[in-house]
Amino acid sequence: MRVYSIPMRTRFRGVTRREGVLVEGPAGWGEFSPFAEYGPAECARWLGAAREAAFEGFPAPVRDRVPVNVTIPAVGPERAFEMAKVSGCRTAKVKVAERGRPDAEDMARVEAVRDAMGPGGRVRVDANGGWDVERAVRMIRALDRWELEYAEQPCATLEELGQVRRRVDVPIAADESIRRAEDPLKVRAAGAADIAVLKAQPLGGVREALRVAEACGLPVVVSSAVETSVGLAAGVALAAALPELRFACGLATLALLEGDVVGAPLAPVGGEIAVRRPGVDEEALRRFEVTGEDETGAWRRRAAAAQEHLGGPPVLGVAR
Repeated sequence: MRVYSIPMRTRFRGVTRREGVLVEGPAGWGEFSPFAEYGPAECARWLGAAREAAFEGFPAPVRDRVPVNVTIPAVGPERAFEMAKVSGCRTAKVKVAERGRPDAEDMARVEAVRDAMGPGGRVRVDANGGWDVERAVRMIRALDRWELEYAEQPCATLEELGQVRRRVDVPIAADESIRRAEDPLKVRAAGAADIAVLKAQPLGGVREALRVAEACGLPVVVSSAVETSVGLAAGVALAAALPELRFACGLATLALLEGDVVGAPLAPVGGEIAVRRPGVDEEALRRFEVTGEDETGAWRRRAAAAQEHLGGPPVLGVAR
């Protein structure tokens, strides 16, 4: 078990450092990096993903490259323009609905990204459930002047998503309503979304996410949980194994971190990520590894609590 802590380049979802655990097994390296607010039951899925990566490996791919979007955090318009312009991606996902920030900032950010992407690029927005229904409807209609591809998780609940979907012309994508739900398949039955955003770690691994994708029956966008390249490899494997991949994936998130734990990071080239699985590089990990008992003990306790919900053989503590 190896604990890491990597600074974020920009505050993202209220986080300034990305932290987690790396574990090595016979199939390679896995990552366990649930966010701080997640309880043991949710964390169990993340631990299951680490077990799959380390002990089972991933399903065979059907493609060797995955198209990706650049993720634009809640930054000013100048910085948003620059990030989109230099990314090399033809799709951008723009974070909106940051708590306590005015709508005008979101408008300016999306406009700047549209300018950077040009008329041929695609722009999508992600509110992380931060709007109520009326504000979501108002903002999506206003932001659609810049031709949105879709709006991701505008509201928190399935009922709210369904209400928004019936009142706007922009397609609605569900993220938290799938990955944080007790039953990820309720989103389609509720008529709440046009697109499913799937993340390998929160859903329990690549195979479980593929099962959800098949059962859900909606077009899929594979996204990351802002992991290191070890965790991203699971997302890339998921995108590579899907029978159909209509949308660029949210897997170009290493740009949000100040570093990585592998020698050859899973970074996009020309708007695509090659399907491969890099191993941990000791020198790279040394820059960000945390070895204090307080930090490592806290992660062991989180993993132990998650293990009780997951069942099966213990995941952490089997590697170096």
